[in-house]
Amino acid sequence: MTRFAEIEVGDVLETASRTITEADLVNFAGVSGDFNGLHTDAERMGELEFGERIAHGALVFSVATGLLWQARDRPSHVVAFYGVDHLRFVAPVFVGDTIAVRSEVVGKEPREHPTANGTVRYDTTVSNQHGEMVLSCEVLSLVT
Repeated sequence: MTRFAEIEVGDVLETASRTITEADLVNFAGVSGDFNGLHTDAERMGELEFGERIAHGALVFSVATGLLWQARDRPSHVVAFYGVDHLRFVAPVFVGDTIAVRSEVVGKEPREHPTANGTVRYDTTVSNQHGEMVLSCEVLSLVT
């Protein structure tokens, strides 16, 4: 249970890993309505640069936020996901790739809020099973 006052710049959270599956791609396309051929057309993608379908960037980001949530202390003192800055999808993620997240506190700011004491900024990276970064961003959380 980490409260705003206890969080220190430099604190690091590393998550468990998760493999991106065929079902993830299909379900995310259905939920999001994003049926772009990059994600859904295996035959066409087999002939192009990546050689196979790639996962939606938004799917990879969503899985990353889930991994981060699962890795947090219980009960969590995160009041809300406050935002994301500098989001970049730096390499493709394929069906069968296994991703994990590393998140380091790079800043905190007191904030007047009815239920929180401040915002915490995390430098966050997602890497695949080869240690290659596939996503980078700064995540902000509202914390009690």
